[in-house]
Amino acid sequence: MPFAVTLRVPFRGVTVREGMVIQGPRGWGEFAPFDDYSDARAARWLVSAVEAAYAPWPALARSAVTANAIIPGVDASTAGLMAREAIAESGCTVIKVKVGSVELADDEARVVAVRDALDVTGGGAIRLDANGAWSPEQAIRALRRLGAYGIELVEQPCASLEDIAEVRRVVSIPIAVDECVRLASDPQAVSVKEAADYAVIKPSTLGGVTASMRVAESLGVPIVVSGSLDTSIGLATPLAFAGAWPDLPLASGVGTGRLLATDLVEQTLVPRRGSLPVVHPAPDLDRLLVARDAVPTDRVPYWWSRLKRAWHAGADRAVERWLRT
Repeated sequence: MPFAVTLRVPFRGVTVREGMVIQGPRGWGEFAPFDDYSDARAARWLVSAVEAAYAPWPALARSAVTANAIIPGVDASTAGLMAREAIAESGCTVIKVKVGSVELADDEARVVAVRDALDVTGGGAIRLDANGAWSPEQAIRALRRLGAYGIELVEQPCASLEDIAEVRRVVSIPIAVDECVRLASDPQAVSVKEAADYAVIKPSTLGGVTASMRVAESLGVPIVVSGSLDTSIGLATPLAFAGAWPDLPLASGVGTGRLLATDLVEQTLVPRRGSLPVVHPAPDLDRLLVARDAVPTDRVPYWWSRLKRAWHAGADRAVERWLRT
């Protein structure tokens, strides 16, 4: 069933999050690839949704996951307000800040606002995410300037592994790669050790929890877990991975429920006292129907077509393989 939920603030140009939910004997899964995802990449997301609905997840190593909050590319005043809310209401002491604005001064103002909010309440760490927006020269300049504000790590400073490796040789801030893994045609074949100190694993984009375990093992660097701007239904997948992965040195990016204005469940999954329980929720029927009716008329056939294309772009073969195991 297609759905549409709204966001509190724009997130990388997105104000409405669309997707589909799938029900199976083990629960609910979410298929919500972004519009710019190819059919092959969307196929991995569909496998993840089918896994959530039909297949068992690995055994848990922990029942709750430490979460970071996230601040989109908003103005400094809004960033400070969102940071204070995340600290006071969710207990988050690690906050990821989107950077890569046209003007470095805008990024710095956003980071300063978040640093001030953390320091007033006892301190905490800032994580940056540039989504590959910088050239090596821009990244080096930006990180030298922003490094004064207590940066835990920076995610995907440049688009390519080669450019990221160049930055890593110069700056001291730890680097994590994200897009270089999840957008690769074969994530297990990506070699990140020369470019990164960490790898970001977004299980919904990699074919689900079990497939993400294989990817994480192949990368050979510490893992940071993250969601993909999911509803509370979709957030169950990264939570299941984070709950099962044996070693999580850093907070996981599962605090995105705070960005949702509407959701598919009665109580949106948001951190409390800095963490989230590992759960697999079912949608609230009334909210699911509201979200179904919120999908624009022309987008309903789009999503059914997207589902069919993703299935034939590789999801069918992947599901067939794990059904045989």
